[in-house]
Amino acid sequence: MRYLWTGVLSALCLLALVSAAAALFAGVTWGLTAFIVGVLLLLGWHVHNLIRLVMWSREPIGTPVPRAAGSWGQVFAELNRRSRVSYDMRERLSSALERFHDASQAMPDGVLYLSDSDTIEWINLKAEQHFGLDHTRDIGAPVTNLVRQPEFVHYLQAGKHDEPLIMTSGRRSGLTLQVQIIPFGDDQQMVLSRDISQLERLETMRRDFVANVSHELRTPLTVIGGFLETLVDGLDDYEREDVMRFLRLALDQSSRMGRLIDDLLTLSALETGAPAPAEEKIDVAALMQEIHEDTELLSAGRHTVTLQMEGDGVLLGSGKEIHSAFSNLASNAVRYTPEGGKIDLVWRVDAQGAEFSVRDTGIGVDPIHIPRLTERFYRVDRGRSRETGGTGLGLAIVKHILTRHQADLRVSSKQGEGSVFSVRLPPARLMALPAR
Repeated sequence: MRYLWTGVLSALCLLALVSAAAALFAGVTWGLTAFIVGVLLLLGWHVHNLIRLVMWSREPIGTPVPRAAGSWGQVFAELNRRSRVSYDMRERLSSALERFHDASQAMPDGVLYLSDSDTIEWINLKAEQHFGLDHTRDIGAPVTNLVRQPEFVHYLQAGKHDEPLIMTSGRRSGLTLQVQIIPFGDDQQMVLSRDISQLERLETMRRDFVANVSHELRTPLTVIGGFLETLVDGLDDYEREDVMRFLRLALDQSSRMGRLIDDLLTLSALETGAPAPAEEKIDVAALMQEIHEDTELLSAGRHTVTLQMEGDGVLLGSGKEIHSAFSNLASNAVRYTPEGGKIDLVWRVDAQGAEFSVRDTGIGVDPIHIPRLTERFYRVDRGRSRETGGTGLGLAIVKHILTRHQADLRVSSKQGEGSVFSVRLPPARLMALPAR
């Protein structure tokens, strides 16, 4: 405004001087006429620039400010400066808001912004997946009209949000959510949701694991305790042969507990991400020959055990772990193949890597059980497994060892006809034998 007043006063002073000169030389009438015409022209020029200013204010943000001479030029220059500052600030705020939205979209948790009336103001992709919502149609809708689970509605309306809500999703089967509501702003609320389905499954597995371990240890302890109690109460009442039989049975149960504890320690080390042993070069031919001999010793002549080699080479990995995994598969075949059956150990190298297979003519497995065979303590026939001395942890150990070596376990079986357990190893784990 200072520029305008200065310009107006300057123009009026100049106009007054011109009018006075006209009155002096041409008369008062001409001087007055010149003054009136000058005032009208000055007024018209200001009105014209005001109209240009109004028209500019209606243009989109960022439109250049009009140009003008004199005081209006200074006014427009000042407006242009302030407009540029405001535009830059608006761009920064817009960019910050966009980055905030991008960050919210990238969050692994769901985020919902609710108004003071609990209508949805904003929602990220994870929250859409968790609650079965769609931002294109659900923005502005009351959240309780869309998420109608009673526990969520009660939690939202209770006003006590110190503890999170654990709820199952009504839209997706098997999805468990942890929901937390955080008040902010003017009676607004932020709803955070986190998928804890895996944690729930792990907790269930932990409870089952503890229960199974307790059960597996209780059985041999009960047997050992029963035999010892019998001998303590009536040692003189039993013949030496009976005493030795009781002691052998107790020793068998003690050995079973020892194997169970060893397997538990091995599995614990594998599952907790213990550093893998240093990799070494394993002579495949020697490894296969050793597993073949161990399998024959375990079979004790009750089965026909063959070894078939289709290629050899060197295998990169932990010799102890690879031997444990392969031997576990071979010993399982011995345990579950009736006397007189056949067990084939096969090593084959091809373009996709290598494969170690154990084929047997044993009792087989119903295909419905195959996906769960590598679970801890999962047994198709609990009674038979205990009779054969299994701990229920062997295939779980095999799975973890193979995972550490980027290998896969494949199982095919049919009840009454036998099974094939195959280990696929990637080409990166193989080396050719050095030239001799």
